[in-house]
Amino acid sequence: MRHPLRRSAILAAALVATLIAASPSQAAAQRLAAAAAPPLLWDAVADLPVSTENRQGYQRTSFKHWIDADRDSCNTRNEVLIDEAIEAPQVGERCTLTGGRWYSYYDNVTVGQASALDVDHLVPLAEAWDSGASNWTPQQREDYANDLSAPYHLVAVTARSNRSKADQDPADWLPPYEPARCRYVTEWTAVKVRWGLTVDTREKAALTEIAQGCPNEPLPLPDEAR
Repeated sequence: MRHPLRRSAILAAALVATLIAASPSQAAAQRLAAAAAPPLLWDAVADLPVSTENRQGYQRTSFKHWIDADRDSCNTRNEVLIDEAIEAPQVGERCTLTGGRWYSYYDNVTVGQASALDVDHLVPLAEAWDSGASNWTPQQREDYANDLSAPYHLVAVTARSNRSKADQDPADWLPPYEPARCRYVTEWTAVKVRWGLTVDTREKAALTEIAQGCPNEPLPLPDEAR
């Protein structure tokens, strides 16, 4: 679980600003965010707006990432590693991490070295671009790439599992550890809802099929996104 003191108020405020942007999909996200209670998984998947994906113009550098938002010498990547450690690492000068242990839920592997981990954008940057982020401002894309306000948006996983996933959506890639798939689909849906992102037809079909085999529980939306 993330430590509340490490959540950037700046990023949380920027998230709210993103959700009230003018595009139709983001307007839908705003209505969901304003609800008294978060939507149930099955309803949230059913309500995801469908649109054709378009990767034209995408560059990873369009999303400024791994910033040090609170200027404590730990960039976003290291903040995630510190917060998700099941055994805390020692934090040295310039946020050098020594020791520690982590659990990679994608593949049910415990890792004892930070360098063996990737910090994955659960909904990859390229997928976000395809699904609406191409219309965002540079600041909104930076906020997305460094979002620490929901513990699932960025996740420390084995480099092997992250690189096998690449920028694929759930129609083409799911965690190899099958018991993790309901969590993954629920959290993928939550990211899409929070950020007003669309899905393509194959993605929606895959999400619908998998979600029907999962508990129909409320999406894990942070308070500021309700």
